[in-house]
Amino acid sequence: MSRVVSLFGEELAIDGPAPLYLRLQDRIANAIEKGALKPLDALPGERDIADAFKVSRVTVRKALAGLVERGLLRQRQGSGTFVAPPTQRVEQALSRLTSFSEDMRLRGLKPTVRWLAREVSLPSPQEAMRLSLSPSETVSRLRRLRLAGGVPMAIELATLPTRYLPDPQLVETSLYDVLAQRGALPVRALQRLSAANLNAEDALLLEVPAGAAALAIDRLSFLDNGSAVEFTQSWYRGDAYDFVAELTMRRD
Repeated sequence: MSRVVSLFGEELAIDGPAPLYLRLQDRIANAIEKGALKPLDALPGERDIADAFKVSRVTVRKALAGLVERGLLRQRQGSGTFVAPPTQRVEQALSRLTSFSEDMRLRGLKPTVRWLAREVSLPSPQEAMRLSLSPSETVSRLRRLRLAGGVPMAIELATLPTRYLPDPQLVETSLYDVLAQRGALPVRALQRLSAANLNAEDALLLEVPAGAAALAIDRLSFLDNGSAVEFTQSWYRGDAYDFVAELTMRRD
């Protein structure tokens, strides 16, 4: 209890101007802002906080949930509640076709991958249509979590005809590095961006609250001969990724 008081101050007045959970949120947020709690520090347990402030554990949970939604805290099942590390925003230009790995290396960040699925199968109707596949062709499908400097940035589902990527296990970090080695590197792509809200499963992978804003991107990439080589659907964290396009005015 003494640690709670040293971090957050004395108990809350019952007759304060705002609800107890909001005032408790402010106490915890102030402790984070002032550096009493640092990134990745564990918070005291719910019971300790409740006893120190003489409030119910329901009030504590409501206060913590609000700070998780604001991105100040993260909760790990079975491990507790931690101060969230600061999120580094990344900008990517829309005028150049590059891989995620190349983008992150250019920014001095180490790109890593957490594989979610790698398989060869028949294409879905959408994949067959976008990649112009016959009913008998198969595809390599790769679903992965992309990280930069250890921070989850995007969930990516890439689908390629097996004539270009016969074995998805060939890809360890960079898909484009493998395609370059096989002489199937895309030279142009069409991208469509839209706003989305993450479902609970994807939000957990990206370490953000369920329903958090994301950038959903569909990309269809082509070889020099015009053949579609890659159809990728990605969901980027809205709080960490910006896409930037340079526009010029046409002068007649």
